[in-house]
Amino acid sequence: MPIPIVNHTRFDWHSDTPSAERPLTMSGRDLQAAAVLLPHHHAWGQFTYALQGVMRVEANHSSWIVPQQRAVWIPPGVVHGVTVLENTHLRPMSVYAGRAPFAGNECKVLELSSLLRELLTALEQHDRSEQSPREHLLMEMILDEIPRCAVQPVRVPLPTDKRLKTLCDALIADPGAERTLADWAGQVGASERTLARLFERELGMGFAQWRQQARLAHAAPLIANGRPLSQVAAELGYASQSAFSAMFRKTFGCSPSAFFK
Repeated sequence: MPIPIVNHTRFDWHSDTPSAERPLTMSGRDLQAAAVLLPHHHAWGQFTYALQGVMRVEANHSSWIVPQQRAVWIPPGVVHGVTVLENTHLRPMSVYAGRAPFAGNECKVLELSSLLRELLTALEQHDRSEQSPREHLLMEMILDEIPRCAVQPVRVPLPTDKRLKTLCDALIADPGAERTLADWAGQVGASERTLARLFERELGMGFAQWRQQARLAHAAPLIANGRPLSQVAAELGYASQSAFSAMFRKTFGCSPSAFFK
């Protein structure tokens, strides 16, 4: 079955362009699993809340997994593409570049506070046919609350070196593979020492840490879709469910079931 490609020139992520007077605009969107939004960029920032489903965002030589009940921040001007991993129900919000809640060009996956969820719901329900003091107040409170939300460590950096990219692509496709770095060296045409240097230089971490990040990213849609933790742990190469849960808790500060509650 061919992968559905969503042409961003026809993909209405926003109802109208944000401005200094109206810094936020919102819309809703449902996307089916395997849909792909081709790489693109826009002059405003994008804050997309995933009410249901899981998506992957690629930008700045990195990949972010956005599970349900989380949001992703994409800064203005950053080229990014989206792959839908599970059927999703999204709330894309465009943010005027001059009111970006974060400085710099780094994407972030955020855990929304209860207050921010209520504010987004209130803004969505507001009559957008005319501006009002209430709408302005909601927007200001949302922009104040976004940077206060916790950032989730679900970033998987991606390399540019062709040899390292071959290795990383293979591990993303099969994150449970138990091959050592020496095993991979024979397959990608680089020595173990060279690959170790490339991991540190291009990705800022060692092979084991990067593989753990890739496994966590792979686990997100499986858990969100209701896959038993024992099956997820086995698929990702962990000796037991408890070993996987311990690694998850160390990274996120809570158990997988609590994270996806």
